Amino acid sequence: MTRHAWIICRRELAGYFATPLAYVFLLIFLVLSGVFTFYLGGFYERNQADLRPFFDYHPWLYLFLIPAVSMRLWAEERKTGTLELLLTLPIALRDAVLGKFLAAWLFSGLALILTGPLWITVNWLGSPDNGVILAAYLGSWLMAGSYLAIGECLSAATANQVIAFILTAVVCFAFLAAGFPVVLDVFYRWAPPWLVDGVASLSFLAHFQAIGKGVLDLRDLLFFLIMIGGWLTASSIVIDLKKAG
Repeated sequence: MTRHAWIICRRELAGYFATPLAYVFLLIFLVLSGVFTFYLGGFYERNQADLRPFFDYHPWLYLFLIPAVSMRLWAEERKTGTLELLLTLPIALRDAVLGKFLAAWLFSGLALILTGPLWITVNWLGSPDNGVILAAYLGSWLMAGSYLAIGECLSAATANQVIAFILTAVVCFAFLAAGFPVVLDVFYRWAPPWLVDGVASLSFLAHFQAIGKGVLDLRDLLFFLIMIGGWLTASSIVIDLKKAG
């Protein structure tokens, strides 16, 4: 990471905590995580020392919370008129894109770290496989990064944060649902097997669940990293096109 990207990352992170947005997000994330884990996930009723009920809901929790973080990344700069100023600074566009992304990704990582008491609780109650839990945390953070990269690209495409939020939620849901049988059945009727396999391989859920089992397959890790890199590259292209227009 370059020095300019790190400077922008720090500026963005400080910006989060200059408003109530960061605290509201963290509070909502922690409350909903607790509700999903202990009530909907039946944490105590399962009588098992693991955090599966906690991680099972992350893909759906992120579907609404991550777009709320990413929607402001570029849309706000465009709306307030600071985008032009930012682009005139001697900073490479890729550094600006990377810096904003890293700030949002670190912020989502902080939200995950704050759920540490859940991990401590499950260790106090039993003897969980901490390797599996650590892998699930890593998978969850990588998935959050993929959501954020998509959101940054779509935030760059519009000055309206609400539209950016909705588009991000829709596109992320499409990647979540890609591996669902009901979706694949539609393709089975007319598409060749390689295309069906290709659609299934795009599923966030399938890759996250694989990592969440404690199996760190390089293909699952690369999938999320390629998704992040691809969408960040697309963000740069979108901003370049908007600037040229």
